[in-house]
Amino acid sequence: MSDLDASLEVPGRVSADFAADRGDVIAVIGPNGAGKSSLVKAVAGLVPATGRVTLDGRNLMELPTRERGLGVVFQDQLLFPHLDARDNVAYGPRARGVTRADARRRADQWLSALGVGDLAHRRPGQLSGGQAQRVAIARALVTDPTLLLLDEPMSGLDVGVATSLRIELARHLSEFGGIALLVTHDALDALTVANRVLVLDEGKVAQFGTPHEVSQRPVTDHVARLVGLNVIRAGDELRAFEPTAVTVNLTEPTGSARHRWAGRVAAVTPHGAALRLVVRTADNGPELIADVTPEAATELELTLGRSVWVSVKETSVRAYTNRTQ
Repeated sequence: MSDLDASLEVPGRVSADFAADRGDVIAVIGPNGAGKSSLVKAVAGLVPATGRVTLDGRNLMELPTRERGLGVVFQDQLLFPHLDARDNVAYGPRARGVTRADARRRADQWLSALGVGDLAHRRPGQLSGGQAQRVAIARALVTDPTLLLLDEPMSGLDVGVATSLRIELARHLSEFGGIALLVTHDALDALTVANRVLVLDEGKVAQFGTPHEVSQRPVTDHVARLVGLNVIRAGDELRAFEPTAVTVNLTEPTGSARHRWAGRVAAVTPHGAALRLVVRTADNGPELIADVTPEAATELELTLGRSVWVSVKETSVRAYTNRTQ
């Protein structure tokens, strides 16, 4: 039996079954409204839910939130505004009966570990978003929780701050002896911080596997976009191919490409040394992404609304079956 075994439902929002062992970091991903935040809030006891979440033999659903042994980090930090960073972090140990001096000592250790030790005397209103989120993570880890819940901890931070925090978080989670659920909308979190990925779609588990399994064989359009793949469907079979394998023409191709679609350019964005096109195909066909050189984009005048044909050779397509991992 796994250390964590969950089968729970938040009526009208999410129904999920999954298991994890100590040391697992599970990235929870899916489109807006898929039920990601509802899932972690149900585990935390913050929204009404039914079912069970068995952790080390205890059903957390039968316990009040304060007795579940959790560490929780939300995207809006929820730090106590009247306490400085040190006392925010020390609050958890103090609530568990630790002396004030020892609680503050532990708080200082975690604040230093997360790179904000010199900000211990500042209140939340005096911290930047990235600094406040580091304090919130320290507060969640200081009590040595068995289960850590992180609901989009990098959301709202600028790219540089989020990148730095991601590196720090990955380091601490690799040393974390418990289980972590990390809700995220960023593929980097799922592929670099987690060792398991739980994909939610329309309130249900669509896929559960390693980052490699999910990135190589995504079963939802949302995940395909996150990892930069095109996926087309034929019943239970899915066919995936890279944006670099897609050829863009102004007229219907006459060569050996087996798959071809007519459509219009819906978006053009830089992507490394290339330009990434989103092509909305005709007749309710798939929305596809293609990488082209800036030279090709200029030559073909690939601007928004441009009518194009996109195609891919069968040899560039990977086929697999749609099964929940």
